[in-house]
Amino acid sequence: MTMREPFELGPMPLGRPMDVVDEGIVAAPWRVIFELARKVEGWPTHLAHYRFVRFRERASDGGGVVEMSADRPFGPIGWPTWWLSEMSVDEGAPAIRFRHIGGITKGMEVEWTFHAVPRGTHVRIVHVWDGVPLPFVGIPAATMIIGPVFIHGIASRTLAGLARVAERETPQRESAESSVGNQEK
Repeated sequence: MTMREPFELGPMPLGRPMDVVDEGIVAAPWRVIFELARKVEGWPTHLAHYRFVRFRERASDGGGVVEMSADRPFGPIGWPTWWLSEMSVDEGAPAIRFRHIGGITKGMEVEWTFHAVPRGTHVRIVHVWDGVPLPFVGIPAATMIIGPVFIHGIASRTLAGLARVAERETPQRESAESSVGNQEK
């Protein structure tokens, strides 16, 4: 597979009708959780709700065109979802950006950000979208069903699952030192 130039997805276009935020503190250094998040092909190994993740094109920054499928659990059954995204990785920020280019959520913009905090890393996932392009139903469907039920349902599980892996991979000594340092403050 040939490498393409990274996508220039730019800053998040805030102020869209649908705005879903999932965030939390991961008890691991930012580099550990960032590496897990950027290696999207490994998500199905760590996350039971992911059906598959595969690159259609790879970019030199670690992003590219990525096809993803996950189940949104509803009790014992899962509702299958699918989308195609442009993905860019910014190690300097650090941040990971996606722009959905296929699937029902086409046009959705996503950003993962990682900020070191005293107990580990604050990870924030923001999804913004104008909704399905259908008059009268597109925005309500996005803001009342797709965003809070499907997007949040999948993103919150993704963040929690990757956090568990990052925390397992973080050496206990480093984690204990971080806790002791925070208790003294």
